[in-house]
Amino acid sequence: MKLHEHQAKGLLAAQGVPVPQGRAAFSVDEAVAAARAVGFPAVVKAQIHAGGRGKGGGVKLARSLDEVESLARAMLGMRLVTHQTGPEGRIVRRLLVEQGMDMEGAREMYLAVLIDRQVGRPVVMGSSRGGVDIEEVAAKDPAAIVRTHVDPAAGFQPFQARKLALALGLSGQSFGKAVPFISSVYKAFVSYDAALVEINPLLVTRGGDWVALDAKVDLDDNALRRHPDLVLLRDLTEESPLEVEAGKHDLNYIKLEGGTIGCMVNGAGLAMATMDIIKLAGGSPANFLDVGGGANADQIRAAFRILLADKDVKVVLINIFGGILRCDVLAEGVIAAVKELDVRVPVVVRMKGNNEDLGRSMLAESGLDFRTGEGMAEAAQLAVAAGGGQA
Repeated sequence: MKLHEHQAKGLLAAQGVPVPQGRAAFSVDEAVAAARAVGFPAVVKAQIHAGGRGKGGGVKLARSLDEVESLARAMLGMRLVTHQTGPEGRIVRRLLVEQGMDMEGAREMYLAVLIDRQVGRPVVMGSSRGGVDIEEVAAKDPAAIVRTHVDPAAGFQPFQARKLALALGLSGQSFGKAVPFISSVYKAFVSYDAALVEINPLLVTRGGDWVALDAKVDLDDNALRRHPDLVLLRDLTEESPLEVEAGKHDLNYIKLEGGTIGCMVNGAGLAMATMDIIKLAGGSPANFLDVGGGANADQIRAAFRILLADKDVKVVLINIFGGILRCDVLAEGVIAAVKELDVRVPVVVRMKGNNEDLGRSMLAESGLDFRTGEGMAEAAQLAVAAGGGQA
């Protein structure tokens, strides 16, 4: 679950991470009141779940209440387009108004904590080149990023903070502030069950103070049951309506751009393999949709509704391994959904596993036009052909 910048900074501040004084604003009047409280110069920041807001015109400096009012009127309701939003952009519905920081003599750094899946441990990453896309830094100068892995049992140790600060070229007062700052960031990462805590830029002032000038926090959805208070921070307006609807039915759905073959699969690994084999067959997947191992008829109907709500879908490919989800249960749900929803696009089905013969018989005897593939490659070729493509 993604958070807005003002929410991320609130969580970090609660764990002792220094952040600029600021307030969220949902209206022009609230923005003016926030500026009056934090003082000038003030920074007005559009709040959307995407980076690159400054380049897109979503971060502006104001030196008076009139400027704040003018900027707030222009930003609220605007469609902000960045390299992360795509050409469709995002509607700005809230702002962060915070105190401007003295940048003279300051350094912009980068700091993040996330899980290194190859190592199976949290990793704290830092770079002296903050304020730019870290992907760009990693591609052009990998040595500019320093890393230290953390033993979850031992926790983050002070020597690791000093090692990072030394590698970032810090000394004196700024070096001395490394331990409390990085330790607090790691504490926030663990306390909130975060998937990512990223501070970019991390401002190291002329006096040696560390300040989270910008912050991004992504929470692990699987751990939200332990944080009912954090669930309240979710902003559904920033999420795809189809992904929100899928979540209501315990389905994992991600829309893909430019695809025409709607995929319904059980298991994330099989879903990834299905998308790969569609590409190999000359087609393009329209989505990732994992119905899970124990899907029922209601979930299958919901999955069909979600797939067909995408106007780009010309054919549906169902690829199921019958384990917990038996093939006959799948067939029953698919037949009911096609009849109930009056599905007009071709449906290709490939099923293997528990009760697959019974499932195939049910599809064949349904009187509906299902196309079945024996293997994944055959099913993908059928789907590409059914969608008007050349397999």
